Amino acid sequence: MINIEIDGKKVKVRENSYILEVARKLGIEIPAICWHPGLEPYGACRLCLVEVEKSGRKRMVTSCNYPVEEGLIIKTNTHDVLRTRRIIIELLLARCSSNKKIVELAEKFGVSGSRFGYGNDDCILCGLCVRVCKDIIKKEAIGFSGRGISRKVSSPFEKTPEECIGCGSCAYVCPTGAIKIIDTEKSRKIEGINCEIPFVFCRYCGAPVAPLKQIESLKVKTNLPDDIFETCTECKNKSYALKIMAQAKLGSKR
Repeated sequence: MINIEIDGKKVKVRENSYILEVARKLGIEIPAICWHPGLEPYGACRLCLVEVEKSGRKRMVTSCNYPVEEGLIIKTNTHDVLRTRRIIIELLLARCSSNKKIVELAEKFGVSGSRFGYGNDDCILCGLCVRVCKDIIKKEAIGFSGRGISRKVSSPFEKTPEECIGCGSCAYVCPTGAIKIIDTEKSRKIEGINCEIPFVFCRYCGAPVAPLKQIESLKVKTNLPDDIFETCTECKNKSYALKIMAQAKLGSKR
């Protein structure tokens, strides 16, 4: 454990913790759109900026990926910190002026408009979708393309990505809803990356279980029988319940 000071409060915290993690455990709110607990911090959105003081020197750092140190003094809501956050929100509004998440964030911090113009995109280029696909799913079906104002998230050459298994992890971690999952009776479509994959259906009731490519990927990684992957959750639960009841009856007869 090490000693730090955060917003005037002296506390002991676990070594190697990040400032954002410590602040949230203490109930101190710091905005961070590009942060997700399942991924390594990246510091893309810059909203989590805080002021730190070490050996008498002050500077602003991204709290999501800045580790605490012995004697570190942290301030999360100084005038300069709040002013910088508002400028960042203005820049987000300039790109995603009609996005619900960004509009709510602007209202919360008292940002009424953007001096940098207005755009109608939903993607803030936080990179969560790209990183979850690469680091967790191990597929790299999507990535960044272009530079500057032309930078965007897309599949290679903007064609249907062969690597995509339709798991939907990119949509689940997206903070602004730029990537959407559309499930039909026959397939799953990932809106935003030009991908549609047919479902595998339950061999007992005919309900959709999961996208075919996702099941094929899981089969490769495990030694489980096909029945596990071709049975919906409801039918699995019924099967387990019947087995438990059968075992209970057998036990009572003994």
